[in-house]
Amino acid sequence: MNTTKQKLSAQQSEELIGILKSRFEKNIHRHKNIQWAKVEETMKSNPQKLWSLSEMEETGGEPDVVSYEKETGEFIFFDCSAESPKGRRSLCYDREALNSRKEYKPANSVLDMAEEMGVELLSEEQYRQLQQLGEFDLKTSSWIQTPEKIRKLGGALFCDRRYDTVFVYHNGAESYYAARGFRASLRVLNHF
Repeated sequence: MNTTKQKLSAQQSEELIGILKSRFEKNIHRHKNIQWAKVEETMKSNPQKLWSLSEMEETGGEPDVVSYEKETGEFIFFDCSAESPKGRRSLCYDREALNSRKEYKPANSVLDMAEEMGVELLSEEQYRQLQQLGEFDLKTSSWIQTPEKIRKLGGALFCDRRYDTVFVYHNGAESYYAARGFRASLRVLNHF
């Protein structure tokens, strides 16, 4: 990871915070009992995490605060775009899957891109939590964290929402589709 590029300018930081504040205020149902001032203060004291939020935003994720964990003192952000983020589609699951393709290789893998962005792929539990906050992936699907047992056998998991129900499916980890991306989560520690 190149840490020199992983810092936003003061202007970029302010612009991103403005976007996040507007989204926060428009979607209060996602974060009841959380005060924006504390979120903003926390983001400003975590420039690395602010950079990761910028990456989530730039790739179409529309990150928003979805919870605050009192035990760990962390604000949790999820990608809340209506559909799987456009800038993170057409990716196979991981580096091993990418390397296994002989031709028509995608540009990157989900796990590599998530690591480069400094974020984590949503788990099935987190994906279901997201779906409690609205209706997401009605036309697209999103890769999710895959248990090692399934991955060792060549598979990977993804989810979507159809017929007002969240479905979990499997595919070969080397597969990729224009309508499948990945959603991320980011934990930001509140130092105050």
